[in-house]
Amino acid sequence: MEAIAENHITTFPTKPQNQPRSIPNNLQPQRFPSYLDATDISPRARILCDLLTRASPHDIESALSSAGITPTSEDIQQVLGFSYNHPSSAVKFFRWAGRFVKPSAYAWNIMVDLLGKNQSFEPMWDAMRSMKQEGLLSIATFVSVFSSYCTAHRFSEATMSFDVMDRYGVQQDVVAVNSLLSAICCEDNHMSVAIEFFDRIKTKIPPDGDTFAILLEGWEKEGNVAKAKNTFGEMVVRIGWSPKNISAYDAFLTTLVRGSHVDEAIKFLQVMKGHNCLPVIGLACNNNDVRNAFRFLDEMVFNGAFPDSLTYNMIFQCLVRNKRVREVGRFFIEMIKNECPPTGSNCVVAIKMLLENDDPEMAIDIWNYMAENCVSPLEESSNELLIGLVNLGRLVVVKTFAEKMLDKRINIFDSTMEKLKNVFYKEGRSLRDKYDSLSRRWKTTQM
Repeated sequence: MEAIAENHITTFPTKPQNQPRSIPNNLQPQRFPSYLDATDISPRARILCDLLTRASPHDIESALSSAGITPTSEDIQQVLGFSYNHPSSAVKFFRWAGRFVKPSAYAWNIMVDLLGKNQSFEPMWDAMRSMKQEGLLSIATFVSVFSSYCTAHRFSEATMSFDVMDRYGVQQDVVAVNSLLSAICCEDNHMSVAIEFFDRIKTKIPPDGDTFAILLEGWEKEGNVAKAKNTFGEMVVRIGWSPKNISAYDAFLTTLVRGSHVDEAIKFLQVMKGHNCLPVIGLACNNNDVRNAFRFLDEMVFNGAFPDSLTYNMIFQCLVRNKRVREVGRFFIEMIKNECPPTGSNCVVAIKMLLENDDPEMAIDIWNYMAENCVSPLEESSNELLIGLVNLGRLVVVKTFAEKMLDKRINIFDSTMEKLKNVFYKEGRSLRDKYDSLSRRWKTTQM
């Protein structure tokens, strides 16, 4: 931790030695999340975040000491998570907080990510050296480093970071390879960099299905059919055929279809079918082809290949994305009946879509399923339900469900209560009284 504060000389060649080791001034802090928009931050962490934004970096430590707050490990993590816009102040907070409690590995990783995302790469490596001394480095640390360098388009330094992993006691394995490839491929039009690294490392660390899926998704993004064919061919030679590699097959077929090579896509589909690796439902869903997705689903059942939860969720997600309101309701019932329920995240987006398209009854049915079965994220779905019902003018129903949520100790966000207040107060004395009653009860849960 002292290494961050003292800015020790680093041997990692991140930039010319005649440049100052300071946080760049040309960043755009608004791209990072702010504690002002957060609904899940503790009151103590919010106070500390407020201090970091209001006090100058020079006065941070005295301001923190005057606040009379002894930070906990969770406070440190929350404050750092919302301090990416103020990296200099975050570093001083981290050093100050370390006097009270030893930062967790997770807090250190946030610190490394914060510095990296602000392109303060040399202090980032200082932090990593301190983590090494504490025995806290992990693959997660390097995943953050890869992402930070690639976001800044400093790809050579991202690959150099991979090369020095073993010096820091972290194994260079296929997970690390895939993490770096994924970070590179997330940036537009840099597949040549990804392939160069892949070609260099593949003899030392054998690729797996995920490796090829990442590369094929990269070629899909760039629309390069010829390169996708080369990569797919190498994949088959190296790791053979497996139903586990469906995402790679999906990406390859999508590249062919979007590149107007439909005939070739059909030929490859036949080959995949012969190897029991048929990704057609995923392909149909990715292309928003609801009709063919259902046709393939029926064919699976007819041929005795019963769909699993992943298959059902792909189709459900496709229906929600295409705002097929009636089909979403019917398919939800079928999924529950066949014991392949929607994932929590799919439930949330379905509730939001249904409310926006005037089907509150099915939205309520999905929420009831989540509440009865404790499906996460229950808080997010609950707040979506309340806001959607308010927007539809179902205020009496809103109060009923808000009380149910409080009974179940589900957190109603401050922002949700504020929206409820604005709407209820516009509707006359009776509804204003109903809101006030609800608000009093809600406040007791916040203590």
